[in-house]
Amino acid sequence: MIELDDIQYRFARGPVALRGVSARVQPGEKIVLLGANGTGKSTLLRILDGLLFPSRGRYTFRGQRITRAALRKRAFARRFRREVAYLFQNPDAMLFNPTVREEIAFGLQQVGADGVDRRVEQWANELDIAAQLGRAPFELSGGEKQKVCLAALLALEPQLLLLDEPTAQLDPRSTGWLIDFLQDLPTTTIVTTHNLSLAAELGARVWILSEDHALIHDGPLQEALADHDLLLRANLVHRHRHRHGDEVHRHYHVHDWD
Repeated sequence: MIELDDIQYRFARGPVALRGVSARVQPGEKIVLLGANGTGKSTLLRILDGLLFPSRGRYTFRGQRITRAALRKRAFARRFRREVAYLFQNPDAMLFNPTVREEIAFGLQQVGADGVDRRVEQWANELDIAAQLGRAPFELSGGEKQKVCLAALLALEPQLLLLDEPTAQLDPRSTGWLIDFLQDLPTTTIVTTHNLSLAAELGARVWILSEDHALIHDGPLQEALADHDLLLRANLVHRHRHRHGDEVHRHYHVHDWD
């Protein structure tokens, strides 16, 4: 489904955000993208969504290289926008319609989908927000807003779902619901987080970005979580002293900042 070959991204007159990232993704995979703050996780998702374009290297989605020129072609852009969906970290950045119903319908209308009303009802029921369809999105709780954003994306029936720190603004109950929902979803997913306690619930394969913006690990997630040296190098765990009475020990601790 995805081929990334030597992807580099540098901000205009600024620092490198990604350095030489290469990877392949097969349909149906669930990948967790780990990295400390500022390592380039969101930048990589935006490249995968065609919002940013590599300064160097090639990104190919289902055999088509994704470039500015390719996305200027209306037919291809419509198909790509249906097949690749990106959930922003902050749901407020995605909500702008007067009602939840119009919010879910908006993307479907933009790509000329059939059966808009049917799909809106289907996904509102699937995500348990049917009772909110007539409400304004800004009136909803953080968890409800996240559900509205997900319904709007999933109504497009995407091939690839990109989620940027999806639990960052959720309470524990909403976090549990989202994890259960994503585990049952057959769609290919790539989820960013720096919360190691949740990572193992979100996928089986992990990409780890280092603080110099390189992909330093691509493999089974459980193996990576057991490799303290790797996690320490990626600044995903730290070591500090604990005092137990007169004895002092050094322990690893994870950075669960969500």
